Amino acid sequence: MAKLPKQHKGASQPEPNNGLMPAPKPLNSAFYDRTRVVTVARDLLGKVLVTGFDGRRTTGRIVEVEAYNGVIDKASHAWSGRRTKRTEVMFGPGGTAYVYLIYGIHHLFNVVTNRKDTPHAVLVRALEPLEGIPVMLERVGKQKLDHTLTRGPGNLSKAMGLLTLHSGMTLLGGDVWIGDDGYKAKRSEIVATPRIGVDYAGADAALPYRFFIKGNKYVSGPKTATGI
Repeated sequence: MAKLPKQHKGASQPEPNNGLMPAPKPLNSAFYDRTRVVTVARDLLGKVLVTGFDGRRTTGRIVEVEAYNGVIDKASHAWSGRRTKRTEVMFGPGGTAYVYLIYGIHHLFNVVTNRKDTPHAVLVRALEPLEGIPVMLERVGKQKLDHTLTRGPGNLSKAMGLLTLHSGMTLLGGDVWIGDDGYKAKRSEIVATPRIGVDYAGADAALPYRFFIKGNKYVSGPKTATGI
């Protein structure tokens, strides 16, 4: 089990549930083991990301994701079979967290999918906050809730308390997991576009591997399917 970061120490009392229903049970391994990362990415929309560090539960509905198709995808960290200390977790079993640091500032939370040695991953780009909002505000230094709290992968990771030390943790239970509370986005509500910030990937940059729930104010980046 990874050590928790210093900022989590000292908060030992669980936050009141404020009358909300219990957190959904974690998705099982069969959800993540599927071979098509694009399918898993789409199916993650509407699911609930949960963290429970030091008994302080925070939850948010996933409203924007990007799929990364492993060794054949030039936008993927694992393109052409590259294996490094950082990316080795991508070659592990599906249902594992992959958190990496970008620009030395932002921690980006990804979900490893498929089976061992097939490095598929889904970047979670935005959440709609559901529970533990005061805790999220404290983590990001905000006084009031607005759409920027969990809009964009760096913001959501900070709000949810996710750091690189959580990379490699299972999503099947424990301090971090993804669950299903029965919500399901309609097909007509799901928009597909090219991914953001991967121009270096050549033709792969144009693949429609970014998915989001139409009309949700927490979605980051372009809100239309232009360019597919």
